[in-house]
Amino acid sequence: MEFRVDQHEAAERTPGRSGLLYGLYQRRLRRGLNSENLPHHIGVIVDGNRRWARVNGLSSPSHGHRAGAAKVPEFLLWCDELGIHMVTLYLLSTDNLSGRPSAELDELFDIIATLAETVGSQRNWKVKHVGADDVLPATLLERLTAVENATANNTGLHVNLAIGYGGRAEIMDAVRSIIAEHKSTGGTIDNLADKLTPKLIGDHLYTGGLPDPDLVIRTSGEQRLSDFMLWQSAHSEFYFVDALYPDLRQVDFLRAMRDFTRRERRFGA
Repeated sequence: MEFRVDQHEAAERTPGRSGLLYGLYQRRLRRGLNSENLPHHIGVIVDGNRRWARVNGLSSPSHGHRAGAAKVPEFLLWCDELGIHMVTLYLLSTDNLSGRPSAELDELFDIIATLAETVGSQRNWKVKHVGADDVLPATLLERLTAVENATANNTGLHVNLAIGYGGRAEIMDAVRSIIAEHKSTGGTIDNLADKLTPKLIGDHLYTGGLPDPDLVIRTSGEQRLSDFMLWQSAHSEFYFVDALYPDLRQVDFLRAMRDFTRRERRFGA
């Protein structure tokens, strides 16, 4: 894959340039987008919050988590203004739950709950939690459920918050659900295989009934999925941004949109 930087991109990175050039370039990017070719559903692997705190000499990872949370409504507004229909934000994985200190997680749970409430109060946005309920503390789950219920009838940007989420666990839970449902209707293991289809499995995922992401964006320069939407992203396009999530700029987002509109999607063909 080739990456090229045009003169406007180079000028933007030149120290001492005024914000005027930046604004002009940003507007140029936006005007150049074909709204008919934009993604309908964007998945975002929110990465780099802890590193952002460390790079900025801050004493606790929670500073990075709060900075990342503060960026989320801004990012969603960028999406909403372009007419994106759905965004799924990967905020907390099942691996994070077992690999982070308990004190950090406790702070993070409160940050995430407050973020969900903030997002739910914006415009006419609809918020949905996607992930395993049983791995989250009751207080967080209660606050997420309250936001979900309060925004259930909203018709604006649909925001999925992937919290306590893991792609492999999601597929495993889907299969278990299918087996239990099949058994409850008197089915046997012998005829279960005949019923299994990609659509049936998709319908039993945490995101059952929702469209798959057209584009998955990951920040912080890492180029891996980290167990995010393994089933749903089978035919997604991917875009990797070097910026740590709290430092993500609108031009970074608009470049991702520009890149997506220039791709020829093959859907596995």
